[in-house]
Amino acid sequence: MKPSSLHNVYLRFKPLLLMVLAQLSYTFLYFITEASFNHGMNPHVYVTYRHIVAGIAMFPFAYFLERKIRPKLTLALFLEIFVLSLVGVTLTLNMYFASLRYTSPTFVASVVNTVAAVTFVIAVVLRLETLDLRNARGMAKVLGTLVSLAGVTIMTVYKGPAARNPGHPPIHIQRNNIIQEQWLKGSFLTIASSITWSAMYIMQAITLKRYPAQLSLTTWMCFLGAAQSAVFTVIVARKPADWRIGLNIDLWSTIYGGVVVSGLIVFIQLWCTDKRGPVFATMFNPVSTILVAILAYFVFGEKLFLGRRYMSAMTPESYPAQVTTWMRPFWGSITSICLHSDPSPYTI
Repeated sequence: MKPSSLHNVYLRFKPLLLMVLAQLSYTFLYFITEASFNHGMNPHVYVTYRHIVAGIAMFPFAYFLERKIRPKLTLALFLEIFVLSLVGVTLTLNMYFASLRYTSPTFVASVVNTVAAVTFVIAVVLRLETLDLRNARGMAKVLGTLVSLAGVTIMTVYKGPAARNPGHPPIHIQRNNIIQEQWLKGSFLTIASSITWSAMYIMQAITLKRYPAQLSLTTWMCFLGAAQSAVFTVIVARKPADWRIGLNIDLWSTIYGGVVVSGLIVFIQLWCTDKRGPVFATMFNPVSTILVAILAYFVFGEKLFLGRRYMSAMTPESYPAQVTTWMRPFWGSITSICLHSDPSPYTI
């Protein structure tokens, strides 16, 4: 194969590979933050520190690499980024990580799959995505959205008996069972964060048209999100001990969440959103769901409840295994959407 052909293949698969890398990073994030929270770290303090670290790490790259392409920051544009940070960082992540204390990584990762469905609905309403019900692609999108929302709804309200763990887990995370068994509260927070997360993807796609400097936008979101979260955290976490952090899992989870996830991964998502649209960036959440479930059950010894395991068949990560003969054309259409090389990112 010629070098030019290899380069073209790489360019075609680059967004897909980057989003898979992002989901691998999210998988590790679930467990390292759960360990930190069970160690005693306040989730809201974590969100604040994490974005301070991310902003400091991203600032030099944004300042030097985008000096010539960064548009002028007007007051209207600043307010738009402020609202984007409020929705995408302050509201989404504070509810998201608080829900992790009340449920489990597997449950949170499963419910987050609704982000793709909700993002698709909002994108269609705002005409960021075009929907044609006369072809297989459009039908596959609608069917996947309905089945995903139905599956996650049942997973939230129904909790069956726990499946027996096959053996002693090699890694044990000490959990606060009193906190973690508040499933109703945790479910509400997870669903609410998924809705605001979907809104963030849509808002990012709109903001990127006016402010196409992805590194600078990531940096602004980190600093503004950290400031907003700090104000909220001061209200809910008044003890000075909540703000202390030592050379332990709390520090490492903050550095990883800041540099890798809030910095690098958010930049990757912004780039993919700019190239392929907001729905594309959310279609890969099932990858982390599968990895989280496998690691949680076999490595960390987390309980998997039969009701949620069976109902997870209705979330997108199970589609490849559940495709029957009559569904194969729809699955082929979904695959073609992921690999579609049309330079117009908002057309299906």
